[in-house]
Amino acid sequence: MAKKHKNPFKELEASLHEAPPEMKQRVMNDIAAAKLIMDMASLFSINLGGALRKLFRTLGDN
Repeated sequence: MAKKHKNPFKELEASLHEAPPEMKQRVMNDIAAAKLIMDMASLFSINLGGALRKLFRTLGDN
């Protein structure tokens, strides 16, 4: 007869504890800051080419 194996994921789930609210807030603030930095980098790097093309196109019209 086959041995019954324990599920290691059930053991991991049993050892989980709730994080303190201060730590949750600090993590959320860090995530918000990282998202802001990524959005700013995207604004100035990815969209820079399109912005310069539009700028030179409008300057050429004058």
